[in-house]
Amino acid sequence: MGEGGMRASLTATAMILTTFTSSWAQAPAPTSLEERVRSVLMTPGYENASWGILVVDSETGETIYERRADELFRPASVTKLYSCAMGLVELGADHRFRTPVVRRGEVRDGVLRGDLILIARGDPSMGGRTGPEGTLLFEDNDHTYAGSSGSSNAVLVASNPLAGLDHLARAVHDEGIRSIEGEVIIDDRLFDAAPSSGSGPRRVSPIVINDNVIDVVIAPGAKVGDRGVVTMVPATAFARMDALVETVEEGSRPELTVTVVGPRAFRVRGTIPVGHKPFVRIFEIEEPASFARALFIERLRERGVEVDATPLGSNPEDSLPPRDDVAGLPRVAEYVSPPFSESLRVILKVSHNLHASMLPLLVAAKHGERSLSDGLKREAAVLESLGVAAASISFGGGAGGSVSDLTTPRATVALLRGLAKRPDYPVFEAALPVLGRDGTLARAVSPESPARGHVRAKTGTYWVDNPLTGRSVITSKALAGTIDTAAGRKLTFAFFLNGVPIPARYQRVSDATLDAGRVLGRLAEVFYEWPSTAAASAPK
Repeated sequence: MGEGGMRASLTATAMILTTFTSSWAQAPAPTSLEERVRSVLMTPGYENASWGILVVDSETGETIYERRADELFRPASVTKLYSCAMGLVELGADHRFRTPVVRRGEVRDGVLRGDLILIARGDPSMGGRTGPEGTLLFEDNDHTYAGSSGSSNAVLVASNPLAGLDHLARAVHDEGIRSIEGEVIIDDRLFDAAPSSGSGPRRVSPIVINDNVIDVVIAPGAKVGDRGVVTMVPATAFARMDALVETVEEGSRPELTVTVVGPRAFRVRGTIPVGHKPFVRIFEIEEPASFARALFIERLRERGVEVDATPLGSNPEDSLPPRDDVAGLPRVAEYVSPPFSESLRVILKVSHNLHASMLPLLVAAKHGERSLSDGLKREAAVLESLGVAAASISFGGGAGGSVSDLTTPRATVALLRGLAKRPDYPVFEAALPVLGRDGTLARAVSPESPARGHVRAKTGTYWVDNPLTGRSVITSKALAGTIDTAAGRKLTFAFFLNGVPIPARYQRVSDATLDAGRVLGRLAEVFYEWPSTAAASAPK
């Protein structure tokens, strides 16, 4: 949707909110906690939704408010609280992914007469998000959500997406290898391939370079009628791009599409207004190992290592010996990631579906297992150890997009309170989005909100198309975390909102889900501001 449509939608939303605010101002102000919560739950458009709420005192466990706290709700990306808890317990905050490169063959006079093998160890970033201080960078609107017609707000992080491969290529050169007569191979047999359970890249694999996408950055030309400037990040011969974008008058509505025309080919078409900021779209890679291989070959050549193998080919994994044999080959390079605490922060701050979907498989691999079901069984055991009754909930993946994902407010609060007893809990809490400040909570309240900066919580959003009406339905909008109240109490909470048909006034689903997020933000404000220590219970 272009700027003109966005303005129309925001204007309509502003009129609705103004009308609602005016009617609120004329009505008697709600006085009790129950009344204040109910005023939020009865927001026009949400009064017939399914609500599940539990708020407790973080220290004592005293119930401050509950509503249908033991019923199952769709959590959407609040699921990531569970998978990240498992990752923290099983891998540890200080865990570092180590990606080695080994050789099969001898090096004579700088020539490797054999193969160079990169052993994928499940590093979700491979240096591609690493900033100058060694932390992993993120933007509130992550590039993985910029599909072929995705968010116009997607932003690339200011780092080299090939930093890990570049480090390895430099190390290979420093090892004295100047030419490779054999193959370059990616050993990606750490775990079985699986689907991502969320939007964004759909394939979970042990090798991840630039989230297994090519970013398509589209900028206008200098004047109306000029060709738009379209670039691939990273630039590579692995994929072919056919771009034809026209620069149109300032203020016009952008129209941009990226269409897949083959396994490694896509076209870019449309218009972009003169003077407009660049747009980001993505082209998802269907062959992550072959993509990584091509990029590694290109980085090796860039670093002065001649490679006879072509980056245009497929990854010849079938020629590899058993994994244990590969691991025993002479090591020539290794890339070591920042600590897992940094990956945790990226997953939770931007709700990174691909990285979250990897977690059950990484835990399975740690125990010598390979499948998603193996990892989910490990997750159940971890949840039980944290005080969560795993038999009362259901998960089918790590990100929140599985039809099997169902949980309760009580289980979610139990998870957070169980984590709070661990010495590494500050790492987990610091990774959560902060209300009104960053990540997926950046726009959930106004800049003037008294609760801004006092709530740390994971968001969840999921919707489905309704062919019957042509409109969409928000199947889940959720929020769970902690509140440092104005009265000095710390609360642990879980809010689940399910089943909200999107009214026709919304031109974009994203506008409707943003408003739903603001409703949950108002609910968080209620508990932040409420000074009473008395418990209140809503109808269950």
